[in-house]
Amino acid sequence: MGCGNDKSEIIKNIIETGRILGSKNYSPGYSGNISTRYGENIIITTSGSSNGYLSPNDFVEIDFRGKPINSGKKPSSEKLLHIEFYKMRSDINCIIHVHPAGLSAFAAAGKDLTAPVMAENVFYFGGIPLAEYAMPSSKELAANTAKFFNKYDAVLMANHGFIIGSSSLYDACQKLEIAEEYAKTVIYTKALGGAIPLNGIETKKITAMRSLK
Repeated sequence: MGCGNDKSEIIKNIIETGRILGSKNYSPGYSGNISTRYGENIIITTSGSSNGYLSPNDFVEIDFRGKPINSGKKPSSEKLLHIEFYKMRSDINCIIHVHPAGLSAFAAAGKDLTAPVMAENVFYFGGIPLAEYAMPSSKELAANTAKFFNKYDAVLMANHGFIIGSSSLYDACQKLEIAEEYAKTVIYTKALGGAIPLNGIETKKITAMRSLK
């Protein structure tokens, strides 16, 4: 699932992405939103839509001020969050914001996922930071989270959820799944006395591999 160039193709890809997110319970009920770049604008899910049950009517094209383009539909209330991510990162073409249980548990506990516990997390993310809490849909939330976009592709939002951006929907989905399973793994290790982080040397070796991707 790339982001696509044709509008109907983009919408079809987002619908399929939403179906996958729903099947994994990453986006329960009406929670979460998905967007892609579309030329100089953005295609984003509408306010009140359900990622797991999207239809072609659940999308709206907006500009980078958040204004709908020739549409009476209301874009997702988290549009500012998406816009800030796109503004800061020209390499990001698709964004997924969801509330999977494992990642949301860390967000609710006010804990990040930056410790080098699993090699995959270091390689794919370099760590997942935690943005300070702000009211959902607010300018403050977008500002608090955007602080991390210059360095990280994925960010936890305190008492809220998780956001990830990538060049394609497929890559964003795969990395979302890696992040969620990583969060669960860290939680499970608590029952075994806690995780043992990688040492500095091993972390540097994995980090060096990131530049070769």
